[in-house]
Amino acid sequence: METAFQEGKEEVISAWYMDDSEEDQRLPHHKTPKEFVSLDKLSELGILSWRLDADNYENDENLKKIREARGYSYVDICDVCPEKLPNYELKLKDFFEEHLHTDEEIRYCLEGSGYFDVRDQNDQWIRIAVKKGGMIVLPAGMYHRFTLDTDNYIKAMRLFVGEPVWTPYNRPHDHLPARKEYLDALSKKQAVEAN
Repeated sequence: METAFQEGKEEVISAWYMDDSEEDQRLPHHKTPKEFVSLDKLSELGILSWRLDADNYENDENLKKIREARGYSYVDICDVCPEKLPNYELKLKDFFEEHLHTDEEIRYCLEGSGYFDVRDQNDQWIRIAVKKGGMIVLPAGMYHRFTLDTDNYIKAMRLFVGEPVWTPYNRPHDHLPARKEYLDALSKKQAVEAN
């Protein structure tokens, strides 16, 4: 399942190391020179991703297969833009606060685009650009944040196993079991790759 629906994924999901600039969070924040991150590297960090048919999401057999295989029973759709999200400025600020969840964060971009920022194993920020058709899963316990890009619009499907729990735990929350499990999984993966 993790290797299915991979064709053309780079067209809807790309990633790079971020600069340290304090400029508008919605800008790309590329380093100079640009330092791109492969989707394989994201996979090493525990991030899953697919390219799906966003124009046909209601009847997409591939989405159905992913949901069944991963137990994603809950689904809703949210529009993040100034016109449709109450308290837009405040919400965007909240989304951009570095945090983790005790469950996976699953997002499927149906329209528009946005950035998910995650930390690598050396605590460096990686910016993941997700466009229409891109679906990503951030593992439980991974520090991350979200922002729109300068287009100021994303329509995203949120998926969840069971009843949704949207509680963000702002950094630092290293004592949480989900954080410890994530770091353990990461170090085991690195140990395997080193051998």
